[in-house]
Amino acid sequence: MTVVETPQSFVTRQECEKVTYQNGFRRPHGEFDGWQQYSSTTAQGSIWLARDTSGAWLLALDHAGVIAEIGIEACVAAGPGLARFRLASLALLYGLMPRVYELAASLPDAPLQEFLHRTKNLPKTTEAERLVVQRVGQNIFRERLIKYWRGRCPLTGIVDKPLLRASHIKPWRDCENDAERLDVHNGLLLSALWDAVFDGGLVTFGNDGIPVFSANLSEQARARLCFDRPVDLTDKHRVFLDWHRTKVFDVKAPDAAHAD
Repeated sequence: MTVVETPQSFVTRQECEKVTYQNGFRRPHGEFDGWQQYSSTTAQGSIWLARDTSGAWLLALDHAGVIAEIGIEACVAAGPGLARFRLASLALLYGLMPRVYELAASLPDAPLQEFLHRTKNLPKTTEAERLVVQRVGQNIFRERLIKYWRGRCPLTGIVDKPLLRASHIKPWRDCENDAERLDVHNGLLLSALWDAVFDGGLVTFGNDGIPVFSANLSEQARARLCFDRPVDLTDKHRVFLDWHRTKVFDVKAPDAAHAD
């Protein structure tokens, strides 16, 4: 049975403050039954930190999207939030916290909320004005997609930002609403060459994340499209990719393949 240190010692409290401040959760809300609560101005949800009497660290989350994609199993410890996680050392907690922030800053609708806030007073009457609003949204989408994919192309591992593209799976113009347009599950952070063939309908991805090449793509081009690993997809990605396979893959490809 997990027994939380209550109240937190000075050392525990100081470590909680350091790890949260360094990882984007800089708004303290006090201690409750041995759990220190924090939130962020740039990410959704709250987190709680505690230490049990054996010296392990406990992290509690109330963000369902983060819990679903954090990549570790919850423990059975009682406490706040929707799920709790036990980390055997402070080093493991430091290793996990950047991902907690990246996911909290991009899921489920954090980009949409930022977009609505930043564009609420912008005029949208003329085509030029609407293009300005669109650029704001696309910039936000790229910023949050970089956070979600940890700043690297999931296929090649490329981390050079000038070579990375925020690739909509379902294009901006085809989305039914802003929620779809700014959903990070509707995007892949691809290197420039992969983005070109994906946008052109010359490649798509199966539900296993493995590239599927169009017959219109030359063998020479396929040989240049190297990848290290499949894309790590969620079910929400797969919904958008099903649309891409139906509406984009091999539909745009013939024209793209014969373009000058």
